[in-house]
Amino acid sequence: MIDKQFIGYEVPPTLWDVEKGRIRFFAEVIGATDPIYFDASAAQAAGYRNVVAPPTFIFGAESDSGVLMTLLDTLKIDLRKVLHGEQRFDYHAPVCAGDTLRFQTRVTDIYDKKGGALEFVVNDTKVTNQLGEHVSDLHSVVVVRHA
Repeated sequence: MIDKQFIGYEVPPTLWDVEKGRIRFFAEVIGATDPIYFDASAAQAAGYRNVVAPPTFIFGAESDSGVLMTLLDTLKIDLRKVLHGEQRFDYHAPVCAGDTLRFQTRVTDIYDKKGGALEFVVNDTKVTNQLGEHVSDLHSVVVVRHA
């Protein structure tokens, strides 16, 4: 069982640099065609600082930053037992190439169901950029299966 004393635990802040190539790759994978995702001039003409990331890019950025792996390691959760349960995003400002994102993740709840066969770890993350702008709030639930 995951120790409920971890409710309120904050993962040390993680910084992650947003690269233009990573935005391009993500946009191509999801089938986005708007030039603001590929061309800095088009993005700037639309009012952005640089090439802008598609909205769900932030979830991949959080994963790439290592926040989840740090949390699982801290809570001593076996990655082989983890399922993705839920995610939600609230956007406040765009993410652009050249940004440095700061992820501050906090465990907001830990609970179980089915007599402890399933445990749920609820995380909320505040994302800011190098300008101090509040970019996004991320909410996710990790499910841990037990035999």
